Amino acid sequence: MRAAPRWGMSALNRKLLRDLWQVRGQALAIAFVIGAGIAIFASMLSTLDSLDLTLRTYYERYRFADVFASLERAPMSVAADIAAIPGVARVETRVVADVTLDVPDLEEPAIGRLISIPEGGRPALCDVFLREGRLPDRARPDEVLASESFARAHGFQPGSVVRAVINGRRRALVIVGLALSPEYIYPIRPGEILPDDRRFGVFWMQRRALASAFNLDGAFNDVVLQLMRGSSEADVIARLDRLLERGYGGRGAIPRALQPSNWYLANELDQLRNSAIYVPVIFLGVAAFLVNVVLSRLVSVQRPQVAALKALGYANREIGWHFVKNSLAIAICGAVIGVAFGAWIGWAMTRLYTQFFHFPILLYRLQPMVVVQSAAVGLVAAVLGGAGAVWRAARLAPAEAMRPESPARYSISLPERLGIGRFLTQPTRIILRALQRHPGRTALSITGIGLATALMVVGAFMMDSVDVMMETSFNVAQRYEVMVTFAQPASGGALDDLRRLPGVMAAEPFRAVPVRLRFGHRSREAAILGATPDARLNRIVDGLSRIARVPPGGLLLSSMLARVLDVRRGDEVAVELLEGGRRTQRIEVAGVVDDFMGMNAYMDTRALHELMREGATVSGAYLRVDPLQSRVLYSTLKATPRVAGVLVKDAARQNLTDTFVSMMRQMLAVYMLFAGVIAFGVVYNNARISLAERSRELATLRVIGFSRAEISYILLGELFIITLIALPVGCAMGYGLAAGMMSLLETEMWRLPFVILPGTYALAIMTSAGTTIVSALIVRRRLDRLDLVAVLKIRE
Repeated sequence: MRAAPRWGMSALNRKLLRDLWQVRGQALAIAFVIGAGIAIFASMLSTLDSLDLTLRTYYERYRFADVFASLERAPMSVAADIAAIPGVARVETRVVADVTLDVPDLEEPAIGRLISIPEGGRPALCDVFLREGRLPDRARPDEVLASESFARAHGFQPGSVVRAVINGRRRALVIVGLALSPEYIYPIRPGEILPDDRRFGVFWMQRRALASAFNLDGAFNDVVLQLMRGSSEADVIARLDRLLERGYGGRGAIPRALQPSNWYLANELDQLRNSAIYVPVIFLGVAAFLVNVVLSRLVSVQRPQVAALKALGYANREIGWHFVKNSLAIAICGAVIGVAFGAWIGWAMTRLYTQFFHFPILLYRLQPMVVVQSAAVGLVAAVLGGAGAVWRAARLAPAEAMRPESPARYSISLPERLGIGRFLTQPTRIILRALQRHPGRTALSITGIGLATALMVVGAFMMDSVDVMMETSFNVAQRYEVMVTFAQPASGGALDDLRRLPGVMAAEPFRAVPVRLRFGHRSREAAILGATPDARLNRIVDGLSRIARVPPGGLLLSSMLARVLDVRRGDEVAVELLEGGRRTQRIEVAGVVDDFMGMNAYMDTRALHELMREGATVSGAYLRVDPLQSRVLYSTLKATPRVAGVLVKDAARQNLTDTFVSMMRQMLAVYMLFAGVIAFGVVYNNARISLAERSRELATLRVIGFSRAEISYILLGELFIITLIALPVGCAMGYGLAAGMMSLLETEMWRLPFVILPGTYALAIMTSAGTTIVSALIVRRRLDRLDLVAVLKIRE
């Protein structure tokens, strides 16, 4: 029986350190693979935690409202009726209006949203954070606060002047302060889904000055509510809607969850939350697989040592724990690497999010619990990955372990049986027979390299989806140059006026009606967009490039809106009009289209006019514009009172590229870097393990006359054949993993098409092939230094 050590390091721990040192290159490669998964997990969790904490604190300190409602006009006495609704804790009435801005450094008109603030005080709800300057002076009606993002985009400072068309009159607004608001963390202008700081700004103005400009003295057209704890949000909204519909032109109240800024922010956080689960699982799954392969082969190589340990009296649990510590040592090293890189990536991601989300302060924090969770996930992955090898080591009987493994059954390879063996060199036949004699080992190697290739596909495919989405949206669907929106629905004569403007080559009208769609207990606010079957400038695209036709009757819903309402083709939904007569009518769902952005509802223009009981009313128009006269056109539109907004398609596309696409490219670059690390780790470990297992065989061949080049060809040729088979397998795996990832990343805001272009597969293949070549060169150097005498002294 062995004697227990009285002091110092135990024999097994010394063996552990020697083993780790002997395979230090492989151990470090595995540690980096585990670290990649931990880094992504830690960075996403910490970023999510930082955003969530900042959001909750900001909402609480600046009293973000629970319910929002807009209307045409109501006297201030109605505020008392609203406050009397059961469950309402606080009411803030406001005047809100969108105006056209004439910004000196911008050719096209910008949109400004004016929001009233109490004179001489601060808003009771949706308060502003004053970043710079002061509040407007009640004695100076043209003083305003400007949203910080808009001011910074144009270089405005306190004292700058911006000109606006307010209720048909041009006024010079003096910026006296830069502000932020919890209501506009994600500031978007109407009809868009991405913030454009250059073309949309929010301004806060004294209540009396703004109300006077829009003939709303003693009245309001917007109200926000704070609810009592435990009150029914749905009941308050229903009562508020009934109150505001009685002659006040209520457009339908919405809860905080559907307030545009909060809704977009929640969608982004949901996407980040799903990514924080799915992506690290893939990376750590590959790491666990790699640990299993390495430990399995390590146990195979160390069979005599396991036998000797058992013969000396070491128990199964001690030997099992020895190999578990092997996994844990590598995993701990990976955890240190992963947490360090994760903190850096999380900090960088938090800075990236400040391009979209505007907080008074957004501090990155890495909580100890996130560190513990990330490290624990990595350690569990390593232990689970090595569990099979540990079990096999513990179960080996001493007598069995002292014997070498039974040799694989000899047989000629399949190509030789097919009659092409005479065309093969002897080293090539050795390679093919070795692959065939160890089908399990070959399959594991193919799977490992295939998974590394699959990760490269997963890391790059989303840019394919974004590129295709942009091409479809901006070239196939949107074929106009400019979209003009009117402040109020106008008659058909307004379209003729647009056609006569300089530079307008063609104009196509559209009608948009705000509605609330109900089906069973589900409801959602949306806008029905009237479309004509022969539309040319703005078309409905179903999928990648199929042009959808609006049926003569019934609704055409986007796939996400149909999913939210849980409706299918043939179902009838209750359409509650939030404009005009405020009627409710049941309309059949005539079809569902698979579009990419937002939640949309479409209807034939004539049918929509009949539903509204109106004539040829238009909400705006799509324009084809002569680029040589665009500057004159924009100047004219800036001075047109009825125009509420101008959207230039090229500017929207550039904004999408500069913000969302740029941010995605930077994040995917990190994924690609980690995928490349894992690809190298898998291939390098596979090559090193093959060298360790076959060192005696290769030394024997070298002694009996094979050249150094021939034995290198035998070892590395096997690696190249495995890689060649693994590449298409990995591409297929990547397709499956990408499909699963796409389904998890789908939100109400975005639905990217699932597309993997040939270039992505080519990149994955070239990366895996490149790592194979680099690994082969490293192993070739070790093969050249192989000590033939020492290797051949090893007892079979």
